[in-house]
Amino acid sequence: MSDCIFCAIASGDIPGRIVHETEHTLAFLDVNPLAPGHTLVIPKDHYARLDEVPADLSEELFGAVSDLVPRVEDAVDADATNVGINNGPAAGQEVDHVHVHIVPRFEGDGGAPIHAVAGERPDLSDDEMDDIEAAISE
Repeated sequence: MSDCIFCAIASGDIPGRIVHETEHTLAFLDVNPLAPGHTLVIPKDHYARLDEVPADLSEELFGAVSDLVPRVEDAVDADATNVGINNGPAAGQEVDHVHVHIVPRFEGDGGAPIHAVAGERPDLSDDEMDDIEAAISE
């Protein structure tokens, strides 16, 4: 896409601090990091949402994430990492291009667990949980 900043980085039209590259994926440092070493991993081709990414590319994308997590942690001496995807605007996706965040975490950094991203937790009954389980499993 011509107006996608991640496509522009992938094509080399604008610079990025590239830390990993395969034929179909690219990883670079986030320009607005949440922590030192905050890295984004993207497919080079444009896909807005995760369910649009072909299975073979998804495998390559998550292979890159798996490879990068310990490298990012080692590079910044992090105690752990959060790995996440904002999949759609309602989930906080700000760039309309699939990207996986690798966010280094440090003891006492004041950050929260992934459960903090969704706000107030729903109070679901067993019947509601059963219905959701069935709908996902179908």
